[in-house]
Amino acid sequence: MKWSLRQSTRAAHKFPDDVDEVLRQAHQRMAAVVREEEIPDGGFIVNIDQTQVVYAMGPEGTWNQRGVKQVSVTGKEEKRAFTLVVGVSASGDVLPFQAIFAGKTDASCPSKNSPFYAKAMEYGFQFIPSGVSGNHWSNQQTMRLLIIHIVAPYFFKQRKRIGDDSQPCILQLDCWSVHRSEEFRTWMRDHYPWIKLQYVPGGCTPL
Repeated sequence: MKWSLRQSTRAAHKFPDDVDEVLRQAHQRMAAVVREEEIPDGGFIVNIDQTQVVYAMGPEGTWNQRGVKQVSVTGKEEKRAFTLVVGVSASGDVLPFQAIFAGKTDASCPSKNSPFYAKAMEYGFQFIPSGVSGNHWSNQQTMRLLIIHIVAPYFFKQRKRIGDDSQPCILQLDCWSVHRSEEFRTWMRDHYPWIKLQYVPGGCTPL
């Protein structure tokens, strides 16, 4: 059958052809907001991103024909997982985590009797179901909860630290469709106009 043991493969990440110019412009946009809003230090700049956490990793390899360029492994692409939303400020502070689980009710989240659950709550972690979407990805509702209960309170503490309750802040996001949607940006303008949104250029997150 001309089969051999092969490692799973995926299409290589492709950066924009003019990636250097794209990154330069993104840097200039960020610098302009820092200057115009008189951002005092890194505590007022937060970057957040989502990462998939897999419950049980599948195998790395499978049997396939020799010479084929793309090798798929069952369970490698579609995984049982949850989404962890991590935020870090430019001053090095790690914000409380938000964990999103596939499901419509709290029954899909960790039990309150789980080890260290109380400690996670003490740190301000969020364990939330994704709701009607039926998957574990971030959506409009989970992003709003993130802003209300994690991002904004962190910025409030930074404002209190410098004694200025009107100091604008910066939240940097990637180009995930929810982040750049008109619905989310309108909600942010209506409720948190002092949080200035900046975006990592599409396809450039690894850089």
